[in-house]
Parts: sequence; C-alpha cells; structure tokens
Amino acid sequence: MNKIKVGIIGCGTIGSEMARACRTRLKDFIDLAGICDLVEGKAGLLQKSLKDNTPILKVDDLIKMSDLIVEAAGAKISADILKRAISGKKDVLIMSIGGLLGNESLLENARNAGIRVYLPSGALCGIDGLKSASIGRIDSVTLTTRKPPKGLTGAPYIAENNIDLSSIKKETVIFEGTAGDAVKGFPQNVNVAAILSLAGLGAANTRVRIVTSPDYTKNIHEVEIKGESGNITTRTENLPSKVNPKTSQLAVFSAIATLEGVVKSVRMGT
Repeated sequence: MNKIKVGIIGCGTIGSEMARACRTRLKDFIDLAGICDLVEGKAGLLQKSLKDNTPILKVDDLIKMSDLIVEAAGAKISADILKRAISGKKDVLIMSIGGLLGNESLLENARNAGIRVYLPSGALCGIDGLKSASIGRIDSVTLTTRKPPKGLTGAPYIAENNIDLSSIKKETVIFEGTAGDAVKGFPQNVNVAAILSLAGLGAANTRVRIVTSPDYTKNIHEVEIKGESGNITTRTENLPSKVNPKTSQLAVFSAIATLEGVVKSVRMGT
C-alpha cells in the first residue's frame, strides 16, 4: 500500500512525539516527509533525536511535499496553517484548536474544497458523546478545569487582572465565562474549551470555569452536557507528559491516536 506523506509543523513536545510515532508505531502507513519550526534550532534538535535525515523544510515547501499537514506550532498560527493547507489542497490535522475560534469559516472553506480537517480530542474525554448528542437538541455545555497555580503561570488573564498565584492558599475560582473568552485569557491552558465549542454549541454558548488550588497535583477537566439525549458528565484527571510537564500525556496520546485513525481502515467511536 502507498504510504501517506506527513509533514509536521512545530517541533515541541507534541510535534516531536508525533514525528517519533511516524518513525515507529506508524512506519508501515506513514512516510515522514518533513518537519519545520519557527524557532531556529528546534527542528534540528528533533532531526538529531530521530537519528535519520528527515528533511527540515520551510512551511510552504513542507505543504507541497506532504499529503497531510500536522500543525503543532501554537494557536497564533494554526488558522494560517489551515488557510495554507486549503490553498495547497492538502488535508490537515490541527492541534492548536483554540486558534480556530473566530475563524470557524475556514472549516466551511475546507469542507467546500473537499479538504479533510482533523481535530483531536486532546486532554479531554467526552467529545464522542457530545458529537452524538449534537444530532439532537443540546441545552448546555459546561467545562470546569482544575489546575495547580503553576499551571496557569504566564496566562494573559492572570497578568491583566494582577492575580498573584503565589498568594492562593485554597481552592479558588480564577475565571468564569464563555469558552471564547477563556481561550483568549488562557491560550496555553484551555485548548479543550475550543474543541468542546466546535463540537457543540459554539464558543459564545459554551461555559468555562477555571479553578486552582495549591493542593491540586493534576490537571482535571470536568464536562457536563445537558440536552435532548439526557445528561452526560465526564471527568478526566490528566498526568503530565514525561517530556514536558506543561503538556498532558493524554494530549500527546490523542494526537498520535488521531493520526493513527487517519491511516487505519477500522475506526472506533462516533
């Protein structure tokens, strides 16, 4: 069988792990066509760790050389990568889904162009149930994210509101609002809010609560969905990636599982 040529944009934790999966677990189905990163040197480090001659390419060249583009570079450029993939008539897997909020029309453009867009569940369970429930009426979708204070360091919302995370001594609600506002205020923390929004009621109608406590040792996502099909509640307690504690291990596994779903003939779940 012909292998799918995959190009990876972004050589951080998730992009690197996906590249390794292409060279190991998925080697019978995928040819790693190239890698690239906007930060000078990152792609070189990944190439060295792969111990082969995986090409380091510029974005436009990588798109030309690939059948499927993987974006793992960040929310600031994910919408632009999707635009370029559509222009190049290439399928694309987007990891930084938060960057698509406000750019939902691109998904319609991709559909009209016959481009497949893959959006992994990431560090969250329940997307399959939400997709099923959305066939009928959905009344509400609420995400409650619980993280230790250090997991929120550097978030724009924290800086803008002069929140001293070191002073928090007990469980505290840091944010409560729409998914759209949550993604803007915590772009590195609530990517799960974006996939929930796109799969369900949209960013303006998906509610998000962010809670922190020095007693928390895990990143926890609780989802509550109410609608015509009944009530769905999920709780995901994430352990950090062994490579990067800021990334949940499940998010890494979800990325690889999505890539595996692209190339394998049997697909499970909704």
